[in-house]
Amino acid sequence: AVDGNANTYWESANSAFPQWLQVDLGSATAVRRIVLVLPPATAWATRSQTLSVQGSTDGTSFGQLLGASTCTFDPSTGNTATLTLPAGTTTRHLRLLFTANTGWPAGQVAEFRVYGA
Repeated sequence: AVDGNANTYWESANSAFPQWLQVDLGSATAVRRIVLVLPPATAWATRSQTLSVQGSTDGTSFGQLLGASTCTFDPSTGNTATLTLPAGTTTRHLRLLFTANTGWPAGQVAEFRVYGA
């Protein structure tokens, strides 16, 4: 999910929500936006995934940065979804917590892109 290749992807265990995917930014960083990407192939039908975003400075204790959001991925428009975090968000570890997917019984992400303030 962080290899720069939208054709490869992470997928959680099937039918076992909630599931999570986490990235370590290396140091506490101001974060404003997350862009999630699924593979661009039209073989991927439009789907919505429900997820929330958690953050941590130590990788152990996580707090909620963004409540449950529904992200729609449509291959005709690039299969991307953008999440905007509250202004002033600073964290080192970002965790996506998946609770539903209308297109497959698992969380799915090809690219997990993080942008600063």
